[in-house]
Amino acid sequence: METLHSEKISKKSSSATTQKYLDVEEIKEDVIVLKNGSLRSILAVSSINFELKSTQEQEAIVAQYQNFLNSVDFPLHILISSRKLNMENYLNFLSENEKKQPNELLRLQISEYKNFIDQLITSTNIMDKNFYIIVPFSPIENTKKGFFSNISSMINPKKNILEKRENFETYKSQLYQRVDHIIAALSGIGLRIIPLKTQEIIELLFNSYNPEIYNTIELKDSSQLELR
Repeated sequence: METLHSEKISKKSSSATTQKYLDVEEIKEDVIVLKNGSLRSILAVSSINFELKSTQEQEAIVAQYQNFLNSVDFPLHILISSRKLNMENYLNFLSENEKKQPNELLRLQISEYKNFIDQLITSTNIMDKNFYIIVPFSPIENTKKGFFSNISSMINPKKNILEKRENFETYKSQLYQRVDHIIAALSGIGLRIIPLKTQEIIELLFNSYNPEIYNTIELKDSSQLELR
């Protein structure tokens, strides 16, 4: 019995040790809440083909991007995620259409095309790039709370919960003021920006912390972002 008990304790302590290295406390209402109380919003950003623009358009894009950087008075994190493109669903789609195709010639063409795609992804690493802007907001922590404030929270837990909820709504509103500023400033360049929802944030974090199974596990069929 002591051996089994010790094994359970070991598993629990191992899980706790792993958890303490993650900065994320929870994800709610499309916002990441970190353990230090700060908030994060993640924006998915579309891409533009800068090289295909005329010289005048390129100069205008660069000038507007400079104006955007000069207008930002808070830190930003730009994330470029490069992953090997998973073509398995597309190949399955081609296989199903090949079986359903009554025309022999079209069925042969689908088969040849499917083989071409299969050979292409086998010999070449086709990468899928996604662009994100991570917007932070860090509230000023109240360092004056002491023994009596903790006692008050224990006596009236409902009031404490309501205060935390009110603070969260206030901080979230201030965070989204920054988000709105970024969307308004970058939309003029031709970029389309969409704040990630809760499920999409969960999938992004899961894939970031588990890159080795990125192509083999799908958490949920969440709504697709139409950025292009």
